[in-house]
Parts: sequence; C-alpha cells; structure tokens
Amino acid sequence: MYTSQGDRQKCYKCYRPKSSCMCSYIKSFETNTKFVILMHPKEFKKTKNGTGRFTHLSLKNSELFIGIDFTNHKRINEIISTCRAYILYPSKDAINLSTQKLSESKEIVIFLIDSTWSCASKIFTESKNLQNLQHMSFDSTKLSQFKIKEQPKDYCLSTMESTLTVLELLNEQGIENIQQRNLDDFLNPFHEMIKYQLKYVENPEINAVRFKKYN
Repeated sequence: MYTSQGDRQKCYKCYRPKSSCMCSYIKSFETNTKFVILMHPKEFKKTKNGTGRFTHLSLKNSELFIGIDFTNHKRINEIISTCRAYILYPSKDAINLSTQKLSESKEIVIFLIDSTWSCASKIFTESKNLQNLQHMSFDSTKLSQFKIKEQPKDYCLSTMESTLTVLELLNEQGIENIQQRNLDDFLNPFHEMIKYQLKYVENPEINAVRFKKYN
C-alpha cells in the first residue's frame, strides 16, 4: 500500500518512494530471539538507506523505535525488565558470539542501534537504560556490500548485514533454528537496494536523487 507525499507516492511499510520500494524482496520469518531496532531520527529521514527498517520487516519477532534518548521509554524498559537483554555494541567486555555461547535462562532480546557510528554513540550516551545491558559482538569475517556508503572501518557492517551474522551464529549455537533458505534470502532487499542505487550512480543523466560514488 502506498501513500501520497507531494507529487510522489511513498510505501508506508519501507518508507521508500514507490519507484524504489523493496518490500517485494522481503521474506519475513520467525525467530526465537527478539530484536529491537533503535533508529536515529537522521537515519529515518534517509531515503537512500533503510537497512534497519528492512531488518525489522524481515524479522517477525522484532520492534522498531525512532529516537535518541530512550531512558524513560515505557515499552523498551518493559522489554529490558522481562528478557535477557543484550546490545550489539563492540567493547572489551562484550560477549563474543563467535567464541562464547549465550545463556538461555530467559527470552533473549538483542538491541540494534541503526545509525552512523557517531549517532550510535549519541544514542548510547543519552539512553541510560541501555548502559547496563551486556554488550555483544562477533568476529567480522566479511566485508560490507554497502557499495554506495563508505564504512569507517573494514570490519563495519550495515545493520542488516550485522543482524545476518548474529542470526547465523545463534543458529550455530542452537538458540535459533532458522531454515537456510531464510538466511540465504535475508539480504535480498539490501542487495536490490544497492543495485537500484548504483543504477543512478552509473547513469548520471537519469533525473533522480544523486548518490556519491566511492572508489
């Protein structure tokens, strides 16, 4: 379903213009683990991005919230109080999913911050309720396929790419039992978005939003 915005139609699910809607490539599935995506307002306004929203639409057991300071957010505090909560945030004290197994004493919830690294730091600093959560990380063995966005470090991945790695590792640990075809298809909307954007980068005569091309 689409809504009108000025002279352009916009998809109300992925919040992208109708011409670049990627919903047809999303195949959602259930997970034992709950994922909570915290999206910075600046990320929400980007039409050329959307990996956090793609992640939310792909995972049935997920919730998405937009903001910076979630300290007094009723729903988020409820989730933290009733689940075994982690936040995907690299630090020296983080549980490394590549080498350490998670505890299954409660339903596991993983918070994902969807923003640039500088904005992610702002969310983490402002949201006092996130600061006591156990950090989670993994050994990155993949390079980001986000060809139209320059990552600050080689090991940095987009929200959707990071989530796929987490899902694969949880599958290996037996915490998840996700069918391989779901994992194989997970990045389809991400890949199609990149293809769509590269088309405009490589064809500057097309009357559309321009994207900076990185070497």
